Amino acid sequence: MSIDAITGTVSAQAAAAAAAAQAAAPKQAMDSEVFMHLLVTQLQNQDPSSPMDTNEMLSQTTQLAMMEKMTELTTTSTENFSLQMRIAASAIVGQTVSYLGPDGKTVSGVADSVSFKNAVPTVSVGGKDIALDLLAGIGKLPVTVPPATS
Repeated sequence: MSIDAITGTVSAQAAAAAAAAQAAAPKQAMDSEVFMHLLVTQLQNQDPSSPMDTNEMLSQTTQLAMMEKMTELTTTSTENFSLQMRIAASAIVGQTVSYLGPDGKTVSGVADSVSFKNAVPTVSVGGKDIALDLLAGIGKLPVTVPPATS
C-alpha cells in the first residue's frame, strides 16, 4: 500500500463543498424571514384535498406580527439602555469617583472626561480609562475653604 503525499492545495470541488456547508449552516435564532419561509413551504406542500385551516393560518400570521414587534421592542430597549449609560457617564464628569485598582485596592480620583467609543462608556480618571460599570462609587468634589487670614 502506498501513501500519497500531502499537499497544501484544496480542490475547487472541496472549496465549493465547504462554502455550501457554511451557507447552509442553520440560523441560531428564528427571525421573520425563517418564519415566513416555513409558512410558504407549508402552504406549497399542503394537500389540495385538505387545505390549511384559515384560523390556523391567521394564527400563524399573528404570531409572525407579534414576533416582529417583540424584535422592535428589544432593539428599542437596547438603544434606550445605551443612551441611559451615556447620560450617566456624562453626569460623572467633574465628580470624585472610586474603583478597584489592579492590586485590589480602592483608587479615587476626579473624572476628567468620558469616551463613548466602546459599547460601555469609559471615564478618564487621572489619565486612566475606567469602564463605567467598573466604578465603585461616585461623589461630589469636596468644597475647599481657603484658610482665614487675620
